[in-house]
Formats: sequence, structure tokens, C-alpha cells
Amino acid sequence: MEKSKFNTKTDFLEVSATHKIYYEVCGNPIEETILFIHGGPGAGFSDHDKRFFNFDKQRVIFFDQRGSSKSIPFGCIEENTTQDLVNDITKLLDYLQIETVLLFGGSWGTTLGLVYAIKNPDRIKGLLLRGVFLANKVSINHYLNGGVEKEFPEIWNRFSKNVPKENELSIADYYLEKIINGTPKEKHFFSYEWAFYEISIYKKGITKDQIKAVLEQIPYESLAIMEAHYLRNNCFFEENYILKNLKQIEQIPVKIVHGKEDAICPVEFAIELDSMLKNSELFIVEGGHSDSEPEIENKLIEIINKNAW
Repeated sequence: MEKSKFNTKTDFLEVSATHKIYYEVCGNPIEETILFIHGGPGAGFSDHDKRFFNFDKQRVIFFDQRGSSKSIPFGCIEENTTQDLVNDITKLLDYLQIETVLLFGGSWGTTLGLVYAIKNPDRIKGLLLRGVFLANKVSINHYLNGGVEKEFPEIWNRFSKNVPKENELSIADYYLEKIINGTPKEKHFFSYEWAFYEISIYKKGITKDQIKAVLEQIPYESLAIMEAHYLRNNCFFEENYILKNLKQIEQIPVKIVHGKEDAICPVEFAIELDSMLKNSELFIVEGGHSDSEPEIENKLIEIINKNAW
């Protein structure tokens, strides 16, 4: 990312009596506007996400979703559903007086981006999706009910063994209970272990030292509580909501970039989405789930630089 001659606007927007979301507007105000939607839920955006863009040729909006990273209050799951996040995007665009945007989302960002576009197709000029997560039962079960066990038995065992076999709660319910109501030590332990599980499988060949380095750089507490909160509630929409409502976005151009070896969101989910869209293009490349995998990163930058939505 080269230094831009344009100033970055940073501020908080009050979106409810409880929540204020942090946002940044970067780049050239007369150029095409891109809305960046971070993953998780709960991961927040980082300066590293800015590497995809040329701020002299684009204007990009970054924001931390409710309870995530710099947004206030941190880690708050009250008044925090997918519809709340959809409403927040509209409030942010209205506040910034932006009518339409190109939308770029990864992982959970694909989920929220697709739901937003389905509900507000007139505000989306194009979608760029990386690591498709459809938030239906099959995708949630893959992540939380042993879908990764065959490929990553040690990692799955470390994650799942923290829930006693005699306990009747699901993994998400048990972790969330400990994160919310546990002792300070338990809150830290279960937040860290949840995030450790995800980071352990999100990139091909990642080492334990690299996992620890990532966890030192991200707000893993908000990632853990928000993911557990959303996944235990099936992301707050009806089963297969996205796939059932694709007709609403059939005129919107969609580009999908997905890693062949994605362990968190298997590539068949991206193939299914692409097959049901009329105006989409799917790029299956070498890599796992992370947007820092070389072929994934390069393809995303290529699409963005060409404005090829």
C-alpha cells in the first residue's frame, strides 16, 4: 500500500442507544467508492486490509461492526444481530451521503455483504466475495461440529475437548457461556482457544509461532464472543436465506475468489453460490481461507485494480 495524498477521515457513528461503530474513509473522494466488510463476525478491520487498494484511484470505507475491535462497547452482543449490522451499513452510507458502492467482503463479510445486497440491491453496484460463507446449517456444522476433524485431528481435539462430554450444550453455547459468565481466567482461556482454533486452520501450512503472532495482532476477544453469539443463533436469519433470495441480486455483477484448500469454508459452497447466480464469475485458486495466501491476494488486487466488478 502506497501512501496516499488524500487525508483519511476517522470517526464514530452512533447507530443505536448502545452502539457506536468506528469507521474510516480513505482515498480519493471523486473516485468509485468501495465498502470493505470485515470477517468474523467480530474480527474488525486492520491497516493490513488497506493493501488491496490504491487510494489515489479509489475511495474506500472501512468500519468495525457492532462490538468489534474499535467499535464501542467492545465485545457487546446486546442489540447485535445480522439485521442490526445491515441497518448500520445503511446508516453509515446515508451519513456519508453515498448512494451506491462496490462491496468487498471476505468470509463472514461475504455473508453480511450478500444479505445487505439482497435487502438493498439498489445500493450495490457490484460484489467481490472471498471465502464464501453461506451461514446455513451445513456450513456452520462443518466449522463447529467436526467437519475439519479428518484433516486437522489435533486442532479439532484441542478445540472440542474443552467442552466436557457430559455437557449437553453445543460447542458454541458452551464457549459463549464461559466467555460471558466465566471467571476472568475462563473468559480469557475460552476466547483465546476459540480464536486459536480458527487461525490454526485458516491458512495452509501455518505454524504455531505464526498462529500466536496473528493472535497478538487481532482483537481475538471480540472475534470469539461474536462468532459464538452469531453461530449459535444461525446468524439470525432463516435457513438458506441467501440461496433462497438470490433473485434479488441477479442483475448485480459478482466476482468470487476462493481457495481450493479452504478448510473453514469448503470450496463447494462457492461453487454452489456461483451456480445459482446469473451474473457471477468464480475464481478457484491455490490457497486456504486467508486473504494473505499469495494467489488469493493477487487475484483480489487484480480485480480491484481493474475495477472489474
